[in-house]
Amino acid sequence: MHDPCTPDPDVPFRGVLDVDFLARVCLRRGLLTEAQARFVRERAGIQAAALRRRVGPDLASDPVELLLSFELKPPGSDSPLDVDQVLAALADAARVPRIQIDPLKLDAAAIVRSLPRAFARRHAVLVLDPGADPVPVAVADPFDVAALETVRQRLGKPLQPRVAARREILHLIREIYGFQTSVAAAERDLGELHDLQNLEQFFRMRPETDLDSTDSHIVRAVDHLLRYALDQRASDIHIEPKREQSAVRLRIDGVLHTVHRFSRRIHSAIVSRIKTLARMDIAEKRLPQDGRIKTEHEGRTVELRVSTLPVAFGEKVVLRIFDPQVHENDLPDLGLQGADLEAVEGFLDRPHGLVLVTGPTGSGKTTTLYAALRRLATEARNVSTVEDPIENVVEAFNQVGVQPQIGLTFASALRTLLRQDPDVIMVGEIRDGETARMAIQASLTGHLVLSTVHTNDAPSAVNRLLDMGVEPYLLSSTLLGVLAQRLVRTPCPHCSRQEPLLPAHAEALGLPSDTQERRGRGCPRCRRTGYLGRTGVYEVLRITPELAEAIHQARPTAHIGALARAAGMRTLRQAGAALVAAGRTTALEVLAVTPPSPQDPFVTPPVKRNAACSVSEGNHPTVRGGATP
Repeated sequence: MHDPCTPDPDVPFRGVLDVDFLARVCLRRGLLTEAQARFVRERAGIQAAALRRRVGPDLASDPVELLLSFELKPPGSDSPLDVDQVLAALADAARVPRIQIDPLKLDAAAIVRSLPRAFARRHAVLVLDPGADPVPVAVADPFDVAALETVRQRLGKPLQPRVAARREILHLIREIYGFQTSVAAAERDLGELHDLQNLEQFFRMRPETDLDSTDSHIVRAVDHLLRYALDQRASDIHIEPKREQSAVRLRIDGVLHTVHRFSRRIHSAIVSRIKTLARMDIAEKRLPQDGRIKTEHEGRTVELRVSTLPVAFGEKVVLRIFDPQVHENDLPDLGLQGADLEAVEGFLDRPHGLVLVTGPTGSGKTTTLYAALRRLATEARNVSTVEDPIENVVEAFNQVGVQPQIGLTFASALRTLLRQDPDVIMVGEIRDGETARMAIQASLTGHLVLSTVHTNDAPSAVNRLLDMGVEPYLLSSTLLGVLAQRLVRTPCPHCSRQEPLLPAHAEALGLPSDTQERRGRGCPRCRRTGYLGRTGVYEVLRITPELAEAIHQARPTAHIGALARAAGMRTLRQAGAALVAAGRTTALEVLAVTPPSPQDPFVTPPVKRNAACSVSEGNHPTVRGGATP
């Protein structure tokens, strides 16, 4: 005898939905012609066998996948039938809504408790919110009455079926059940943990239990976690120990989302596994450590930078994800366009001089520098970088990672690089006077030097270097230009619409009152945020003879900024306003990350903003810049 919720896996799944019925549904909706529907019915058996060899039995048994594999074009369309069209037709025929599942909104632990994994996988059914009444349930076959009745009896509540793609449901079942099952098994195996890193338990006399980081359950849990983060386009993974539980948060498009919680008893084991992968010292728990992990996801190599930090309840781990495809973007792909792009390209065409990129942490400065270096890296040039740490390994560059603990600083590495016959040098960051003077010296001796500094706008970079002790006459003769930048989220292309700009926003951005902006309404693809992806906002200061003279005289930032604006420089706020008018971002995004444009004559910019900002209007989450757009 078997539990009705865990049927014998050898019993074949028999649902009422088949490809013949689905073809007739699409025919009635005008998605197929009579001849195409007949072709599907006649060739279904042969096509299913070929599909099984390609995608496996789980998906080959799905009528939707089988129908899509024919790649038939609807009447009057140049594109093949897609999954959204077929599922919309199926949902209409079943008289239930179509849903695109947002994984970040799911309570993984509750889902695992609601149904056995074998049953959920066999019937492609996922309970979305077990605590609701009625309970929303995603199903691939809305006509599988027996499966839905079993779920209803198990939960003891009425159901609200929703049609979703079988591929999507099975993927989520694999990730959710895989992680939660691995965590639960590891917790059972590891038993009670006496964690000395928890400050509230510091005086416990029993020794800390060493956790085996190679435990198979822990290995699977970490693998599931990394794959899940990559699937969700996360730029950072935060694993944070709390008093009772540990939390996993993902940063997606600059916003953090809590996706998992698990017992504190296995936190150390998960941290040890990550430290092992990153070749870090798993025995050292009192000091911060840094490491790297290189892995593969969907056929592409991905690098993760790992940082650990002792906090009140244990070691916090942050993994920053670097997708090489992002670093391979060219300057126009990052958002530089028009006169600003021409100015930056002009900087890079010069044989020697200093080019600075400025902005707060997480504003995409390194991504911009990599795009510039890729344009400069040819067989005829020796391109070298000094970074802390090396963000992404690129064969076309000679990259040096600084190690202050052994005396390899930015300044010492740069001093040695000058003896290596370089053409182009990138200094990851100018932090002190010695590095600044070395960079100036390198640009004076016939090298093109690119670097970053932390200032809020482009004109402020000049006085930052002067404050570091660089002589004004040297800076005026070497500086080619400064590029200040921020990252803003872009409206979701699936749910955004043209809407009138609020009068207060139009006034703050200096736009006409009748300006419209693209504003996302929120959909599953953008996780109800209205935003999908990010782009850059740029302020490009080109050094003119008048500006060079002002720098030589060490004039204040307000004076330099006024001269730059008189010469045609757009401020960050003005550049952001142009993006709003073009429909590439929203007013809220621009107002959150850009200071107001100064009013001439020479006044100091009234606001300095960093990358972390909150917008009080509406339901706009706290946004922080990420490593890449």
